[in-house]
Amino acid sequence: AYTTRFGGETRGDALYETISEGRRHPGAEHWLPLFYDKLDTLFDYFGNAPLLLDPQVDDAASERLAQIADYYEARKSAYDVDLARSNYKPLEPRELYLTAEEWRTRLGARAQARFSPFAPAEGDSPSPATGVSSDAQRSASLDFSARPGRDFAPERNQPEINVFQAAADHIKALAAQGKSVVVAAWSEGSRERLGHVLAEHGLPAPPLVTGLPGALALGKSAVSLAVLGIEHGFETESLAVIGEQDILGDRLVRRRKKHKRAENLLGEIAALSAGDLVVHVDHGIGRFIGLESITAAGAPHDCLEIHYAGGDKLYLPVENIELLTRYGSEDTEVALDRLGGAGWQGRKARMKNRIREMAKGLIAIAAQRMLKQAPKLAAPEGLYDEFCARFPYDETEDQAGAIDAVLDDLASGRPMDRLVCGDVGFGKTEVALRAAFCTAINGKQVAVVAPTTLLARQHYKNFTQRFEGLPIRIGRLSRMVGAAEARDTKRELGEGSVDILIGTHAILGKGVVFKD
Repeated sequence: AYTTRFGGETRGDALYETISEGRRHPGAEHWLPLFYDKLDTLFDYFGNAPLLLDPQVDDAASERLAQIADYYEARKSAYDVDLARSNYKPLEPRELYLTAEEWRTRLGARAQARFSPFAPAEGDSPSPATGVSSDAQRSASLDFSARPGRDFAPERNQPEINVFQAAADHIKALAAQGKSVVVAAWSEGSRERLGHVLAEHGLPAPPLVTGLPGALALGKSAVSLAVLGIEHGFETESLAVIGEQDILGDRLVRRRKKHKRAENLLGEIAALSAGDLVVHVDHGIGRFIGLESITAAGAPHDCLEIHYAGGDKLYLPVENIELLTRYGSEDTEVALDRLGGAGWQGRKARMKNRIREMAKGLIAIAAQRMLKQAPKLAAPEGLYDEFCARFPYDETEDQAGAIDAVLDDLASGRPMDRLVCGDVGFGKTEVALRAAFCTAINGKQVAVVAPTTLLARQHYKNFTQRFEGLPIRIGRLSRMVGAAEARDTKRELGEGSVDILIGTHAILGKGVVFKD
């Protein structure tokens, strides 16, 4: 079907070559109609269940369909320009997705309830996007007598106003009106943090509840803290819910990744593809061929077949897969080791000796550091909690561990030299922000050095936003900074009025002198 649609020229076609070899191709789902006679939609799984629809469902569907059409036109244009060499041969959207007409028809044929933030107008009728008449739907409007709660955006944008103090005062006023007040946080950690911060601003420590029923059971005028996944709060005649986002701004909640032990990184056989290079802890570099069922002691065992130099083969039981790791290079021409040969053992022995030498040097440096003295830098709890509350994510387990380790080092009274490793988007900058806050709030100056002007500018923007309203002054130095600003920054740095300096290697220049 693929060659019928797009022609028989398949040289350099990654999809065709990968599928022909029986391997999985990244993004193969874009050609699902070629693998199946019919594709199902979510509607095929709903049965007769009624649908509850967001107020923006029609706009979201239209935007998504328009995006799909744009992607297709761009890929189709690239394919038409160079039919022979195009690596992406696109299928028409109607083969992969519902059309706008099909979406409206499927949606309109079902019982549905549409939420709306607006009060119903007299004689209101269903949205025309459903394609179903008012009589067919027999619609009715229900008013839940709720209204949006207060958003503290004006207070967040005024440096002279403390948003947490404003929130505490507002909560007290709501309770004085006889309303049950619930402060809703995204997670248990942020709930605990909000409780500490609000208590610092004169609100008696609210009880922690597990949900809305627990909060209502406390009675009128009661204030409580709960974990509720709501974006913004609301108010009724007897209840007020204040969302974490109402106080702090939009939260970018990301799913916490499951922690995997190192020895289980290859726990799923699906992680390996035929032809991958692997390293066995005892036998060295080999090539994974596939799974093979071997009969041993009268019982079958699933084993990984691994080929080594000279045609040697190793059958490794799947329960011992922790003995394997992926080879850390994309080089497919690497020389394989020989089973029972001395090459791998020799390389391991040399590496162990090298590691011992490095460890000896590191231990000597660590011993010298333990004998040195440094200022003890500890963050004040209330102010530190406010600073942490501005972080628009839940900390991951590893990120929280790195932050705690860095803060422990700063408060230890000894010099710190710590390396924080993580991929893009893992939250390394937040570790640096917490350390910079702890240091600067104690009167010490901080230098943040970035490898490029673009990254320096990005860090300067992030630091400025996070430290807004705090008694911390931030400066910048790079080739993109004007001569006058750079001159003033250097002078103020020497005087001690700049607390955090962000820039490129220009920070390391001879004319840059820190006061402390």
